[in-house]
Amino acid sequence: MPHQPGRRRQHDVPARHGGQVAAEGEDDRVGNLGPVFPVGGVEVMLLGAVASGVLCAALAWALRGRLGVVTAVAIAGLLWSLVVVGLLTLLPANGAPGWVLAEDRLDTCSWDIGGPAPDGFWIFSGGQRLLNAAIFAPSGALLVVAAARWRSAWVTVPAGLVLLAAYSVAIETTQLTLARLDRACDVTDIIDNSAGAAIGVGVGIVAAMVLRPWRGRPTS
Repeated sequence: MPHQPGRRRQHDVPARHGGQVAAEGEDDRVGNLGPVFPVGGVEVMLLGAVASGVLCAALAWALRGRLGVVTAVAIAGLLWSLVVVGLLTLLPANGAPGWVLAEDRLDTCSWDIGGPAPDGFWIFSGGQRLLNAAIFAPSGALLVVAAARWRSAWVTVPAGLVLLAAYSVAIETTQLTLARLDRACDVTDIIDNSAGAAIGVGVGIVAAMVLRPWRGRPTS
């Protein structure tokens, strides 16, 4: 999730003479990891969301004849939601902020379950734990609607929920491993993401009962 004060501090290195490292002795620490991920920030996230949204809309259009509009939109929406989650969590939140110092990098995720969290981040307002749950809720809901066309949904939905939790684990592991992302790894985020996906599944069950995407499926 986004870098949080008090969990991992990664600083820009002061520059002098056109970008040279200012302090003696900083070169070795900086050289261990180098510059952070070269792109990031709100603008890049929004651009990626729009571009991926266009592609997923095209996918829904292509699938609508074979699967029906509801299922086609749900499948494309599920894929888009996963891409958006990746953009929000695996790009530097405020652009490429400078350099990552090796001495500031954590070796493990934070296990301070439910510990302090900032009051929201960049585009959104509100508590960050709530937002961590909210960004996974659409994926859970769309998973149910996408799978409801088939009788195997009783198996695919629980399996999909497990995969959404695994996706959160993979995100946090990546944040820990790739220090250049300037992100903090926190087990609380995994719990909140998984809870959000589970809540989304509940919402999706209600939506599926209303939309009934199984109408028109083959009876054989």
